[in-house]
Amino acid sequence: MGTTKRMPCSDQSLARDDPMYGTASAGSSWVLLELSGGWGHSAFLNSPAVVDPALGRAIVRRVEKAGMRIAAIRRHGRRDGAPRWRWFIARSGLGDEALYAGEVGGPHDYLDLALDGTDGALVSDPVVAICAHGKHDQCCAVRGRAATAAIAAEFPEITWECSHLGGDRFAATMLVLPEGLCYGRVDTTDSAELVRLYLDGRLDNRHLRGRTSLPHAAQAAQYFAREKYGDDRIAGLPPLDVERTDGGIRVMLGGDAGPIEVRLHEELTEPLLSQCSAKVAGAVRVFTLAAITQG
Repeated sequence: MGTTKRMPCSDQSLARDDPMYGTASAGSSWVLLELSGGWGHSAFLNSPAVVDPALGRAIVRRVEKAGMRIAAIRRHGRRDGAPRWRWFIARSGLGDEALYAGEVGGPHDYLDLALDGTDGALVSDPVVAICAHGKHDQCCAVRGRAATAAIAAEFPEITWECSHLGGDRFAATMLVLPEGLCYGRVDTTDSAELVRLYLDGRLDNRHLRGRTSLPHAAQAAQYFAREKYGDDRIAGLPPLDVERTDGGIRVMLGGDAGPIEVRLHEELTEPLLSQCSAKVAGAVRVFTLAAITQG
């Protein structure tokens, strides 16, 4: 008797219309390291043809010990010639954004990289990284690579495939540095337009999961404030305060016409499978709007 093939997690999420706001992966600083070639389930630990697993483990431990997020990157499409070892280090804190870039001679040099970015140069162009980590989740392979191709066709120099970002059910997922803007379902829209908007200092609230340096409640509050007041500026609606109350969560945001108070409820969904490889369904947190006022 045959088994029924399960619908991919991103298709299930689309069918449920899972909300994406308030789900950006946490990270106020990022280290992106080029690993050209095929990745295993973990790009650093299970890709022996690209990087020795023991070296990969040491690199990951060093970065994570510093409280930073790490991801592997590679160029989209066919990779010919000798591998290169380029890197980016980003600070993504609100008002403290910076992106450094450089290149080393080989993977062992990643162990000695200054994690404040000073081994490289401060750069003004962003990094657009789309998860295309197929060995981690099939949705990232199918949706991520399609989105990467569309963006790279217009912005080849700033576009990279990257390893797992989290939120597989929202594939294709995308990270824009240095601000740490995390997007989802970018393959279901004009994905290159998201980059055009970014370069104009704006964002698309429909696909933005949040900013990685902000608490999830603040990400959700910004979403609801943008929906109500139409402020699509990347620098708009800065969080002023996040406070848990007896009735939920109170978030204060800065607004041009005065502070905006957003009151949220925190709820759990019905159990769902958040990854294609998930074996056990689990509830996930969602934020709902209780009230929003300005002035």
